[in-house]
Amino acid sequence: MNQKIRVVTYNIHKGRGLDRRMRIERIGHVLETIHADIVALQEVVSHEGLSLEDHQADYLAQRFGYFQKIGETRKHQGGVYGNVTLSRWAFAQSKFVDLSVPGREERGVLRTDIRMGHHVVHVFNTHLGVGHSERRMQAERLLKALQTGGPRIVLGDFNEWTRGLVTESLRREFSLTDLRVHLPLGRTYPSGLPLLSLDHIYYDPHFRAESAHFHRSRTALIASDHLPLVADLWLDTSAG
Repeated sequence: MNQKIRVVTYNIHKGRGLDRRMRIERIGHVLETIHADIVALQEVVSHEGLSLEDHQADYLAQRFGYFQKIGETRKHQGGVYGNVTLSRWAFAQSKFVDLSVPGREERGVLRTDIRMGHHVVHVFNTHLGVGHSERRMQAERLLKALQTGGPRIVLGDFNEWTRGLVTESLRREFSLTDLRVHLPLGRTYPSGLPLLSLDHIYYDPHFRAESAHFHRSRTALIASDHLPLVADLWLDTSAG
């Protein structure tokens, strides 16, 4: 049996839009129109004990009935800051791998495992550094973290606007199945006038891409400094 899933990667910039206002409800409105099954978010900040909107991970999970996992990279004004993965299916397990480089902002990759039919799908949500040498160091550790059995999806903000070591390494690892094959001219940053391709989705041959697009609604153009990258994938869940 083939199962269709919609995935999205979205750097939400702490919910701060191009108008400099922090409004996580705008991010929620964007996700509401996308209707994704798996959502990989970066730059999410969540504060305990304040309003629901202040805990951005819980707010988005509860608004849409998602299961959620947080991969904390650091503290931000007393809150938890990092990557968040949302899913319509419960997680079999999760693991956060630190990719931080000394002297640079803390980074990491959040792995979440989701059972679909006879497969356990491994979803990797990452946000890499802005420095060239920093990403070179992170590439090796990221590839090591990706060595698992079963189908994989890797999503995130790779901060690499040229074909550097990370891009070339992942293209080799995933046999050129990056969605840039479907979106050769796609750019996600900055959202108001996208010039750079920072956000990517890679997947194993277990999946077949039906379509992909950059979500460019009026709200998405202002809600964050990145646009969401959306992909519809088919997985053969009957094959062991």
